[in-house]
Amino acid sequence: MAPQSHLIPSRGAKRAHYDKEMIHSILDEALFCTISYVFENKPFSIPTAFVRRENKLYIHGSVGSHFIWELEKGVPVCISVMLVDALVVAKSAFSHSVNYRSVVLFSQGEKIEDPALKWNMLEWLTNKIVPNSWDYLRPMKENEVRKTTVLAFDIDEVSAKARTGMPNDEEEDKPLPVWSGIIPIETSRRDPVPDELSRNIPLPEHLMPGSK
Repeated sequence: MAPQSHLIPSRGAKRAHYDKEMIHSILDEALFCTISYVFENKPFSIPTAFVRRENKLYIHGSVGSHFIWELEKGVPVCISVMLVDALVVAKSAFSHSVNYRSVVLFSQGEKIEDPALKWNMLEWLTNKIVPNSWDYLRPMKENEVRKTTVLAFDIDEVSAKARTGMPNDEEEDKPLPVWSGIIPIETSRRDPVPDELSRNIPLPEHLMPGSK
């Protein structure tokens, strides 16, 4: 994929990637993105859940949401995602860094009118947030779907950046008796905690620790 000029980073250009497989893997692992746009000459950035299917990114929101109203007009947006894998601890604060994987996407929203695709997207997103939960839950009602807007964004003008490995200390700092290395960061799902109405309901298999 040939990068657009505005996708070429001004710093850390060697960390940029345009490989679809890498971009998709980051989007599939991340649960949330931040969508930035301009409304009445003011900048807005809204975090929201999303799901990817093929070459589109999907979000949903209330039909009464001003955020959704604006995006369904097709205004230009910048969508960003970042996964942190480790803190990089160098021998100097200046050389500290982060091991990460990120995606920046420029696109425009398209309102999904097809009922079947709308239902599918809600199922995809639900199962991404809580894997294998869609068929277990009380089915969505038609009026709930009508109250929900689904937007799609093409994944075309997109790039990824990533950093891996140990600190890049300055040569004069390497002999210093200062500890350096990485501190791995992991995001994990802990054991489910029931509310008052579910204390006597067996934990379903898809919520069992370690299941996915």
